[in-house]
Amino acid sequence: MKRNFLRLLLATVLAVSTQAWAQAPSGKTEVMWLGQSAFRITTPGGKVIVTDPWLRPNPLTPPQYKDLAALGKVDVLLVTHGHADHFADAPDLAKMNNIPMYAPGDMNQVVGLLGILPANQVPRFNKSGTVTPVPGIHVTAVHADHSSILVWKNPASGKDEAHYAGEPVGYIIELENGFRIWHMGDTGLFSDMRFIAEYYHPDLVLMPIGGHFTMGPAEAAYATREWIKAKAVIPMHYGANPLGRGTPEEFQRALGDTATRVLPLKPGEKAVF
Repeated sequence: MKRNFLRLLLATVLAVSTQAWAQAPSGKTEVMWLGQSAFRITTPGGKVIVTDPWLRPNPLTPPQYKDLAALGKVDVLLVTHGHADHFADAPDLAKMNNIPMYAPGDMNQVVGLLGILPANQVPRFNKSGTVTPVPGIHVTAVHADHSSILVWKNPASGKDEAHYAGEPVGYIIELENGFRIWHMGDTGLFSDMRFIAEYYHPDLVLMPIGGHFTMGPAEAAYATREWIKAKAVIPMHYGANPLGRGTPEEFQRALGDTATRVLPLKPGEKAVF
């Protein structure tokens, strides 16, 4: 009996030690693209941030991430606006991880009133507002030039309804070591991109390039070259919808000779900073 107890105790200690090692901070920032505007960002302190989780319906999502549990423990959940290709899996992720879903204030009010998530999981904030979802990580909402509705299937009627979902936003995500990521959300060109870049000094920009619904390669290149001048850009929001025809190659050609590093990822690939 005593021997069996000691074996069980040893197994428990090893399991806990292995889990702690797997989640140990690496001191680096890891950014994985999952298609469209969905990213899993692992911070230097080991926290996991997920943005715009359109995963299960997304044709570009790697098969293993169709299972939301494969993301691991999610600490911070950010949604830029109410369109389904940004919001679809967010409520389930919030429930699975028992965390708030941070999104534009009016959108979250609608999500709460419709009963999609309870009030304690739909905190409200707005552009220029900053929240601290977990210690050491600060998220500021900034302007994005786009639209936002939320399509919800009414369980009483079985019919889809379109609800106002506030104004879309982008996010400045500041990590524990001061590294700043600008997730632009869905956006067209607007001249205050220059102000946002000058004021917040992002180290990395996650930038839509697909066109039709957002900036295309030429517009994204202009914003990068003339206004933002970021150290690094990861192109996003292309390829999942037939109308999002822009490509990283077109973006790089339009950008020309620049100091900005362009990091074209395939879904499931990571960049480390």
